[in-house]
Amino acid sequence: MGWKALTISMIVVGASALLGSVVGAAGLEPMAVIRALLDLIPGVDLESGLSEVQRNILFEIRLPRVVLGAIVGGVLAVAGAAYQGVFRNPLADPYLLGVAAGAGLGATFAFVVTEDTTWLAPLAFVGGMAAVAVTYALGRSVGRRSATSLILAGVAVAAFATAFQTYLQQRNVDTFREVYAWILGRLNTVGWGEIVGLLPYALVATIVLFGARRLLDVLSIGDDEAGALGVRVGRVRAVVIVAATLATAAAVSVSGLIGFVGIIVPHTVRLLFGWSYRVIIPLSVLFGAAFLMLADIVARTVVSPAELPIGVVTAFLGAPFFLLVLRTMKGPT
Repeated sequence: MGWKALTISMIVVGASALLGSVVGAAGLEPMAVIRALLDLIPGVDLESGLSEVQRNILFEIRLPRVVLGAIVGGVLAVAGAAYQGVFRNPLADPYLLGVAAGAGLGATFAFVVTEDTTWLAPLAFVGGMAAVAVTYALGRSVGRRSATSLILAGVAVAAFATAFQTYLQQRNVDTFREVYAWILGRLNTVGWGEIVGLLPYALVATIVLFGARRLLDVLSIGDDEAGALGVRVGRVRAVVIVAATLATAAAVSVSGLIGFVGIIVPHTVRLLFGWSYRVIIPLSVLFGAAFLMLADIVARTVVSPAELPIGVVTAFLGAPFFLLVLRTMKGPT
């Protein structure tokens, strides 16, 4: 990965984070925010000029939301890139194997059965991971263990989970609004607790996918050819799927269903910097973080003082992008 690409991506991430920290109803001066952030560095002593209320807004509301958006965006983007590599399908995304439907079912259980939102993230996470486990077991049980069989199994599992979720919602219409709001996606967070819970999964999964980036390049030539070069295709596919799914389920459990990030960002990286996964994987993390931080700014401001669900923003951008990719797919798949 060239220094130019890395420098550009870091600048975009930094600018997006600063913009996300500044934009909002409580106007915060950009330089005051920068001084407040620099003041956190050991040995640096700067007077930010922010009042106590403004500091609380920055460090307890704005920054947690910005950081959560960066983590979720980076995770969904790198998971999308990994799925596209392991399935050799440029339209694959993090919800391919039923993780979204499983997480939605888990979240619905949290609202309907427990009536306690503290169970929302754990049950959504468990639901997403369980759906993918069933998908993988079904995919391995039919004939040749191929990427196509996994995708078809994921479609079936997602349909079943969605049907069961719809049944629960129809039986408990009083929870429909809460479930629907979660499904549309949100980055609302109270302090840093959700970020601390999400970060270990995001780090582990990202490190695993970063380590597999060269193998994804080998898989792009085909299973038989990769096997002839000594790559254990089944093992690599399993490790990449588990890592990408773990990250996706963890992100979805705290943010709801935010679609299209895993398609928009990796394809943008390909167009700008090339087809090698040695480049796509790390840059997808950075540009994914920037993309979702910017999308959240739009969600917070476009219908101000109300707030638009961030899933609506990403879908508005992603749907035409998906059609564009479908019409112009070229290069290795």
